[in-house]
Amino acid sequence: MQKSGVDVTTDPRIETQRLVLRVPRIEDFERYAELQAHEQATRYIGGQMERHAAWRRFLQMPGAWAVQGFAMFSVIEKDSGLWQGQLGPWQPDGWPGTEIGYALHPDAWGKGYAIEAAVAAVDWAFASLGWSEIIHCIDPANTASQKVAQRLGSSNRGPGRLPEPLHDHPIDVWGQTRAEWAENRKRFA
Repeated sequence: MQKSGVDVTTDPRIETQRLVLRVPRIEDFERYAELQAHEQATRYIGGQMERHAAWRRFLQMPGAWAVQGFAMFSVIEKDSGLWQGQLGPWQPDGWPGTEIGYALHPDAWGKGYAIEAAVAAVDWAFASLGWSEIIHCIDPANTASQKVAQRLGSSNRGPGRLPEPLHDHPIDVWGQTRAEWAENRKRFA
């Protein structure tokens, strides 16, 4: 696991044209619980969860921020102030690489938020964490996530394996190097 050197007490915050990416807060939980209860939104990320299970999973991100200095950001829509999802760097112990992961609330689908937030998060991960590459762990049937990865310039590197207890979930590892991102990033300037 790579060390970040990020001081989370500075409360990392990234602003894009329409979004704010920030460390998760308690007020994000209601919309997070809605996402985790949504059958279609969770079919490729472990399935629907009851509220109490969603609470335990929700705590992973602020916990990772506190312990390792990075995790997925909460994605907040500037105009409404609503939590739209979580997106950003993710690398639990045993993970197949330095991931930029994403899960968006169904209200955010089709608005281009995944790409807008991911571009900012990839930039941040390379600049702040010093990563040499990024990956995305995507279920082979999840064509929507594959399209996001492709738009970002990532390519399918083939099957991968998550650590237990997720080891039975099929994934393909999509990714790109820092140098590839430098070229791919030009599309978003």
